[in-house]
Amino acid sequence: MADDEKMIDDYEVDQDTVTLTLDNDEEVVCDVLAVFPAPKGEYIAVQRQDDEDAPVWIYRYSENPDDPEDVVLDSIEDEDEFNEVAQAFDDFMYEEDFDELDPEEN
Repeated sequence: MADDEKMIDDYEVDQDTVTLTLDNDEEVVCDVLAVFPAPKGEYIAVQRQDDEDAPVWIYRYSENPDDPEDVVLDSIEDEDEFNEVAQAFDDFMYEEDFDELDPEEN
């Protein structure tokens, strides 16, 4: 696990935010940056709200097929998986930024 990765004990998901309860019982409201695919499944990237310099935390993400509002976030403990997912996130964000460019600006 990366040094800035945080273990979560509990969480609550809103459309644009996630409230994490960390393993030290600290509650942190985070903005959802992206839910994105990687070779081993879907993942979510979040960042502490109102702090764009805060590290990005990435977790495994899955939805209950019977209730899409019921999601599961799991910590990534395998370093190889984390590195693969971090690269997938970088690629995803690069593609999103590239897609948002105005063709008239180029």
